[in-house]
Amino acid sequence: MSETATVLTGCLAPIDKTGLNTLIQNGKANPEVIKTLKCKTVAEGKFRHANYIRDLEPYIVDEPPGLLGDDTAPNPSEASLAALGSCVAVGLHANAVHRGMTVNKLELELEGDLNITAVWGTGDLNEAKPIGFTDVRIKVDMECEDTPKSVVDELVAHVIKYSPVFNTFSRPVNMVAETI
Repeated sequence: MSETATVLTGCLAPIDKTGLNTLIQNGKANPEVIKTLKCKTVAEGKFRHANYIRDLEPYIVDEPPGLLGDDTAPNPSEASLAALGSCVAVGLHANAVHRGMTVNKLELELEGDLNITAVWGTGDLNEAKPIGFTDVRIKVDMECEDTPKSVVDELVAHVIKYSPVFNTFSRPVNMVAETI
């Protein structure tokens, strides 16, 4: 594939190939760079929260009626699955373009198993029971022109290895919570 400023990716919106190459080179030139991401979460009432990220419109998180919410947005656990799916999808799309592949279809289905009986620390507090997702499954439906399934399978394995959100789900993270 010839080097162009924009790469058409089948049915998906084009990716700026020059910008992608710049990101790749910057990552190789500065491998120790750490970027701090920020989110401010503001309770709006009941279990609905507005999350302020950069200068974007607030990202709303709520609970379904079964968890006493108004069902106006994904709940926190669903939002974390969405973040995981989006991170893996971004990685698949970027890596496919980087490898010169034309993506015709990219869809991910995620599901996670979660025991919610602790009810945020107010319900069944059996310490032997895991809190959080115990199992997460990702199904990738990706079609690339003239690309065998084995190559797509390898691409998925590669992206999973380097996905920031996948790695956050799959390994311990240093966490600190404090009052201000």
